[in-house]
Order: sequence, then C-alpha cells, then structure tokens
Amino acid sequence: MQVILIKDVEKLGYANDIVDVKPGYANNYLLPQGYAKVATESAKKVLAENLRQRAHKDAKILADAQALAEKIENLQFTLTAKAEEEKIFGSITSADLAAALAEKGIEVDRKTITLDAVKTLGEYEATVKLHKEVKATVHFSVVAE
Repeated sequence: MQVILIKDVEKLGYANDIVDVKPGYANNYLLPQGYAKVATESAKKVLAENLRQRAHKDAKILADAQALAEKIENLQFTLTAKAEEEKIFGSITSADLAAALAEKGIEVDRKTITLDAVKTLGEYEATVKLHKEVKATVHFSVVAE
C-alpha cells in the first residue's frame, strides 16, 4: 500500500515521501496517528505541485542547515558533572548537550541529538540531525565538578 508521509517517521521516510508499507501498518498506525495519508492519484498530483513550489524554499533551508552544521562542528564544549574516580553520578544526556548548545546561541531540539551513553569522564562525540541531508558532529568533553 502506498502512502504519503505527512510527518517524518524514523526508519521509514521523511515528510512528503511516497512509501510502500504493509496495509496493516498504514491502517492501524500511520493513518490514525496522522503520520500519513493514502497516496491516491489526485493526492500524488497535489503533492507534486506543492513540492515544485517549495523547491526554492528547501534550497534555502538546506543552506542554512549546512551553515549551522559548520558552526557546530567548529565548537568544543566542556560539560561538568559530579564524578568520583572517573565515573559520573548519573549520565550526560542529549538534553544536557542541547542546553550547552543553547548557551552558545544554537537552538537545537534534544530529540535530534544522537548520543551514546556517557557515564565516565573523557572526550565524546554526538551527532545532531539538522536536516534530512545534513548531520553535524559535536565534540565535547566531560570533566568533574
């Protein structure tokens, strides 16, 4: 069954993509949750026209995302945490990293940050998904308070 995605769905596609899914997945999850609509011929024509009109806007959004990615890649962060013998009490989360980026003037949603478990002091990397084609790597270090 073909559906047109209204919102980004992880591991399936991005908004305005036409994807093939099993009918049960579409009817029981995607359609009721408002993530997709059925891809009829008229819906496909409307989508094509909307995409044509939005092409130049998307180019600007992509350029802005690439500039932001370049800015993020050049930053080095130091996050502090309570620690004892190299081990952190708790962990550093994507929300902590988003707050650190916000302090530098870069607003990023914490849900777009992919971060492995940070439970010890040291140097780490995280990936920030800024656009469907643009990802930035954030380098940061964790030190004891």
